[in-house]
Parts: sequence; C-alpha cells; structure tokens
Amino acid sequence: MSEQEISDITIIGGGPVGLFAAFYAGLRGMNVKIIESLSELGGQPAMLYPEKMIYDIPVLPAISGADLTESLLKQLDRFKDSITICLKEEVLHFEKSDDIFKIETSKGQHLGQAIIIACGNGAFAPRTLGLDQEEFYADKNLFYNVHKLEQFADKKVVICGGGDSALDWALHLETIAQSVTLIHRREAFRAHEHSVELLEQSSIKVLTPYLPLELKGDGQQVTGLMIQKAKSDEVLELDLDALIVSFGFSTSNKNLKNWGIDYKRSSINVSPVFQTSQTGIYAIGDAAAYDGKIDLIATGFGEAPIAVNQAINYIYPDCDNRAVHSTSLIKE
Repeated sequence: MSEQEISDITIIGGGPVGLFAAFYAGLRGMNVKIIESLSELGGQPAMLYPEKMIYDIPVLPAISGADLTESLLKQLDRFKDSITICLKEEVLHFEKSDDIFKIETSKGQHLGQAIIIACGNGAFAPRTLGLDQEEFYADKNLFYNVHKLEQFADKKVVICGGGDSALDWALHLETIAQSVTLIHRREAFRAHEHSVELLEQSSIKVLTPYLPLELKGDGQQVTGLMIQKAKSDEVLELDLDALIVSFGFSTSNKNLKNWGIDYKRSSINVSPVFQTSQTGIYAIGDAAAYDGKIDLIATGFGEAPIAVNQAINYIYPDCDNRAVHSTSLIKE
C-alpha cells in the first residue's frame, strides 16, 4: 500500500465515543479510519434506543439516541475529507510490522500507525430471523431497529419480537402506520406489564405463538412473511410494507484474545493515559478498564481527547504536539 493509504489513527468502533474520538483526531489534523461491525454508525444509542431520551450528556438537558448520533455525525462531517468509514467489518486481529499496524478484518486488511479501540463490550450485531435472503433485504425495508417513526407512516408494518422494544415500537407505530401486526413465538410477552396492558387495549393485531418461516420478496424489498403456528402445521402469509425484527442485539469480544493485548472478560486493561499493554494501541469508553471506571458515554467523551493526544505523541514524537483549545484550531 502507498503512504496515502496508511491512516494516522484507526478507530475500532463507531459508537458515540468512537465518533467523538474521530472528530477530535480530525481537529488535531489526523487522517482517521473508523472500522465498525454494524451497517451504520451510532452504536447502542442508535440501535437500541434511538427514540429514548438520554439525560447525562454535558450541555444537553436531554437528547434522543437518534439525535445524539445525528449530531455526532454532523460534527464529524467537518473533517469528511480526512476520515474514512468502513462498515460491516469485524476486526479479527492485528500485528505490528515496521511501526505500521496491519489490521485484518472480515473484509480485508487496513494499515494504520496507531489504534484506538472504542468498541464497547465487543462487536455489536442484531439477532436475526435466520431466514434465507434476510441479509439481502436488511436495511431496505427489513429493519432491526427504528430510527424515525415517520418512515413507517401509512405502511403495513409487521414486527417480530416479544420484549420491551418490540412492544414499544408497536405501540408508537399504532397511530402512524396503516396497520401494525406483532408476532411472538410464545403466548406470553417478556415486556413490562404496563406495556402488555396497553397492547391489549390497542388496535394492534397480535399473533402468538407463531414462528417466522419464510421471507417473500420481489427482488428489491420484502413483500410478505410466512409464519407457522408453534407445534402446528398452520401457516399464514402476511402482506407487509416494512418488517421490523426486534429480537435484541448481541455483543461479542470473541476476537479480543487474538489482539495481543491484556484484557479481563470483555474489557481491556489500560494505563492512566489509556494505553493498552501494546505500545501504539489505546482503548476508551466501555472497552477500557481501570480502577474507578464508570461506564457512561460522558466518561468516554472525556477519555477520547486524552487517547488521541497520546496517539499523536506516539506517531510524531519529535513534533510539537501540545494540545490547544479548539478556538485556535478552527477558523470559520
């Protein structure tokens, strides 16, 4: 690879902390690459609670997970020419050769001079239906989370799931969508009792206990879902405009053991300046472990500039790398 293809800083993880770290690295003039295992940026706030309010972000009295992600991406857009984003890539392992890290992912190889790990508790992925063609239709009109309720206006929506999120989306969409059908594999729901009571009082069509059997599509979008009643031969086909799969998300740090750094369970041991056991690799946010650590987004936001500045000092030890206020770095 040519020198231009070697990133100054590679950030593993595109959640809030990773996005802010990328912004701050851009502010310091670094060439940055973000590697994210999901199909979009934003991490847990974007995936698990996009419509729910967050109250512990500095300066903001309250902000939804979706709006927080949108604001971070808008902030990051200032340095779009120096930041590369790689989605749906899982980091398998990395090694150092001639002061350059070779980072192997599920899609190929990346080169970087320093690494900042901001992957939370591991690679984050939705639990799927496990049906043929599911990956093809994902992010077309098959969704694993809801970003904006308005995108389902006047549509026939089918939701699979029985937990709090599934019922929340169904109840929110009741007055927006043309129709809402909720499918669960068990008779009883796992959601909060109050949500179940509201569901019973709603116009939402509930089908239990049914299991997803087959996706029907036109080559562009899902047009229907075949479901089968549990312990029965009864099969139904549901027409739909949008399918929401709300089975939750799983995290996995199965590759952490291949990264050559000290860790405990799903967290990485770091020094007071967030360096891992390997020089040139740093960890922040929920991925980092140290005495007194509090796993909050706000904590990760504070850790990011320290790790970035340490990475810059590592990459360019002979330069004047003193951090200065942003007012001195940006001239409108």
